[in-house]
Amino acid sequence: MLIGALTTLLFAAVVQLVLVLHVRSTLVDCAAEGARYGALADSTPAAGAQRTRELITSALAVGFAEDVRAEATVVDGLPVVRVEVTAPLPLVGLLGPSGVITVDGHALAEVP
Repeated sequence: MLIGALTTLLFAAVVQLVLVLHVRSTLVDCAAEGARYGALADSTPAAGAQRTRELITSALAVGFAEDVRAEATVVDGLPVVRVEVTAPLPLVGLLGPSGVITVDGHALAEVP
């Protein structure tokens, strides 16, 4: 009985970890793709943020795409577009982590 309960708890912890890592990697990919889209010569950072929202919504859920920000900035003297996504951590059961996760993506801006 004790081994079964311990195994079940361990399995639930692994499922929680895998879910969080999947959501994180998906958000990183969507932010990077949005930054690349916003960095195109005929695009804007706002278009990159919108593209990021669309990708997150199609890959995960609308709730993960509520806080997406994009800006044009300079890194080491080069113009870049930065897209930042803040999303809630997914929760399996009541014992999982709570809070938010923040990821970002960068892309070198094309000069028109």
